[in-house]
Amino acid sequence: MDADAILDDGLLIAGGKILAGRSAKRESTRVAAVRRALLDEPSHAAEVREALDRLRPSRLLVIGISEEMVRRVLTNLGLPPPSRVMSIEEFASPRQMRKAVRIRRTEGKHVIPAPTLEVRKSFAGYPVDPLRVFLKAKARKRAPGRFVEKSVVRPTWSALGRFYIEDLVLAAIAGRAAVETAGVARVYRVRVDADEAGVSFELSLGVVYGHVIRETAAAVRRRVAEVVEHMTALTCRKVDVIVTRILPTVSGEGRFWNEGINTTR
Repeated sequence: MDADAILDDGLLIAGGKILAGRSAKRESTRVAAVRRALLDEPSHAAEVREALDRLRPSRLLVIGISEEMVRRVLTNLGLPPPSRVMSIEEFASPRQMRKAVRIRRTEGKHVIPAPTLEVRKSFAGYPVDPLRVFLKAKARKRAPGRFVEKSVVRPTWSALGRFYIEDLVLAAIAGRAAVETAGVARVYRVRVDADEAGVSFELSLGVVYGHVIRETAAAVRRRVAEVVEHMTALTCRKVDVIVTRILPTVSGEGRFWNEGINTTR
C-alpha cells in the first residue's frame, strides 16, 4: 500500500518530514504515552487535523497496536473508519516479529518512520540513531527497490530507566574536540548550557600565532558540533567561540588545558 502520509504514535509524517503532532515516545509515563498516541488531547488532535486538511492525502496509513486503537484515533480526528485494515503478519515474518519484540523489551528501542535529522527536531536532547531499510519493489513493477531512512529512539517512559550526561563530560568532549582543531593552542574555559532542546557551548581559547582567527573559530564550531553529536547523539544547538589570546606554537601535551575545564551554567 502506497500511503501519502503516516500517522504513528501521535506524529503525522509525510514526504520524510514530521508535519504535526507530538510523539508518544516523549511522554514520561506509559499512560501518558497511550493517551498521546490516541490523540486524546483536543489541541493535539486539532493540530494533526489542521495539517491533514492542508495536506489532503488520498491515502493515510494509521499505525496502531490494535484495530480498536486505530478506530479511536480516527474518531478523535473526526475521520471515517478505515477502508482497509492490515495486520503486521502481512509485512513481517514470525522471526522478524520475535526479533522486534526482543529488542523492544531488552533495549527499549522503538522505530519512528522518518529520517534522523527530521526526528531530532522533535527529540532534541534524546539519542536518535539512523536506520536504513531496503524496500523491495512490488513484483508487478519494474522499478528497483530503494533504501528509506527511519530512526531508532528510546522512549522516555522506557522501563529500562533514564541516563544522564553530566555537564563536565560534555565540556570535556567539547574541549578535546577544540584542542584537536588546527590552530588552537589552548582551551581556557568551556561553558555548557543543556536543556530539553539540546546543548549549547561557549568556549574561550587561545589561537596559535599566524592562524586566521575567524577561520580557526569557524573550524572549532564545526568540529565541536560534529564530535558532540557523534559521541552523545544529542542535538548541538549552538557553539560560541571566544578567542582571548594569541599564543606561540605549542606542541604535545602543552596544547591541552592544564588548569582543568571550568564549566559554568
